[in-house]
Amino acid sequence: MSEKIYVGVDLGGTAIKVGICNQEGELLHTYEGPTEKEKGTDAVIENIEKYVRLIVEQSPYTWDQLVGVGAGVAGFTDLRAGVILLAPNIGFRNVPIRAILEERIGKTIVIDNDANVAALGEAWSGAGKGVTDCVCYTLGTGVGGGIIINGKIYQGFAGLAGEIGHISVVPDLEAIQCGCGKMGCLETVSSATGIIRMAVEAVERGDATSLSMIESKITAKDIFDAAKAGDEVSIRIVNRAAFYLGKSMASVAATLNPERFIVGGGVSKAGDILFSKIREVFMECTPAPLQQGVEIIPAKLGNDAGIVGAAGLLLR
Repeated sequence: MSEKIYVGVDLGGTAIKVGICNQEGELLHTYEGPTEKEKGTDAVIENIEKYVRLIVEQSPYTWDQLVGVGAGVAGFTDLRAGVILLAPNIGFRNVPIRAILEERIGKTIVIDNDANVAALGEAWSGAGKGVTDCVCYTLGTGVGGGIIINGKIYQGFAGLAGEIGHISVVPDLEAIQCGCGKMGCLETVSSATGIIRMAVEAVERGDATSLSMIESKITAKDIFDAAKAGDEVSIRIVNRAAFYLGKSMASVAATLNPERFIVGGGVSKAGDILFSKIREVFMECTPAPLQQGVEIIPAKLGNDAGIVGAAGLLLR
């Protein structure tokens, strides 16, 4: 069997997910094991090696067919040096992970941040397949982003391009401080955290909303479900989140002119109640020539995007 294979690693704080992809970006096999970050950096790296070897052993492929391993990490990375500068969710600080894994595994190792690899996964074999220029939004606890130009990740001179969640979009009088320290970031209103914050504030103000009947902590899903059921407060919150997403996309379109915006992460599962408003605002805020042929669509790969994109680092 001469087919080449590529392994992607999604390094998370709780679990390490690994997958084998072929040259077309098709995910062939997956495996998941505990990160065990409480045991320290060496233990986590040992687990990465163990899971990579295990998935190849359990597959019909041989070690010789493995071209290399790509890894996506949530944190700050020095891409050129292959060093994880700071990854709080796994307790890494200044870890030269590329050199360590290359010595242990004996194959080419490539690393990037998790948002970039998720974007690459969608571009390679997900919602961006067949498109050379696209921008991916990941709506979760924060708002992540990834930029694909000519089929490749655009990283910027310091590897920090695509920090879409920190585009300043909220007017000063309405702005609150973001976790990054700045005011009015997209992340403060369009992430799950921001959406929940707005709902909790509405309940605490005494606004008339069905959300006040929820006894446990309010979730983003609760808010979207209430909006779909006609709750006016929830509709207002969803529309506000969608408004600033659409507004940010107008700015990105004027700068990069991508063919497609791909929106993933847990918040994107809200469906048309979110996407219809995003598209409406995008059209209102974007000059007509920059709207032509541009699509705003949901991501397709779900939780597998990071694995597929990490494997794709070796090709793209």
